[in-house]
Amino acid sequence: MSNIIYLTPEGLEKLKKELEYLKFTEMPEITKRIAEAREKGDLSENAEYHAAKEEQVRVNNKINELQMTLANARILDDKNLDTSKVLIFSTVKVKNLDLDKEKTYTLVSAKEADFKQGKISVESPVGKGLLGKSVGDIVEIDVPVGKIKFEILEITR
Repeated sequence: MSNIIYLTPEGLEKLKKELEYLKFTEMPEITKRIAEAREKGDLSENAEYHAAKEEQVRVNNKINELQMTLANARILDDKNLDTSKVLIFSTVKVKNLDLDKEKTYTLVSAKEADFKQGKISVESPVGKGLLGKSVGDIVEIDVPVGKIKFEILEITR
């Protein structure tokens, strides 16, 4: 049974471009390197050949993973989502009550998570802890370094 993966239109496009690059740029290069290594003779002691074959397996696995993700991807129109509670694609302004600092996160699928851009996975401890909460709620979330207390200040799209 496959899992549905919710993506933004931008996230879907990024995955499609990555797949296209791997299939039409990366794989032909690897195939060329394998052919060149074969021409050098004895494959049992040919490090270039073995390295290229390993790279081919890695890229094939990545292509398969991306194809599976795209087959299970669904685009959500976040403009129609409820802003009274935290959902996937919500942008949430929180206040860390322990540090008295505010931070803004956008909750996305694991495939789109990018902490540097403030995009956290709904599957992460903080993402899971914020899901379903409303403005004014105080949540205590278990993270690897202990517990963090957040107050939800604002929810937008």
